[in-house]
Amino acid sequence: MQRFITLIITAIMALSLVGCANRASARVDPSADLKSLKTMHVVKIPNETAGISTLIADDLRRRGYTVSESTEKVSTVDAVVTYVDRWMWDITMYLLELTITIRDAKTEFPMASGNSLHGSLTRKSAPEMVEEVMGNIFNEGKK
Repeated sequence: MQRFITLIITAIMALSLVGCANRASARVDPSADLKSLKTMHVVKIPNETAGISTLIADDLRRRGYTVSESTEKVSTVDAVVTYVDRWMWDITMYLLELTITIRDAKTEFPMASGNSLHGSLTRKSAPEMVEEVMGNIFNEGKK
């Protein structure tokens, strides 16, 4: 019986920690020079209603880049930006995880990528998640 109670308590503790999960990371390829990029295109996920592509484009504009966005890939720019957003329901919908990748427009080589994961208890708004990921990508590029 003691073993059963210990198992139940352990399971409850493990489940309660799931909401506390968070992670923020970025990787910039050593050969990539993000400062040399001038134009970027954000590829919007078709039927996306959360405005993540616009948040990413606005962040890049604040950083001094000329940015376009549409559901089509464009090769007449220096880089193409793609993203994957994962949403979760916990009383309200919230952005659980966001991954952003900056690729060479001609070769599609991933020059840089960043990820942010925040569970229910550490959740951030979509603009905060975009800012966190992009900040990590560009801070990583300065190292």
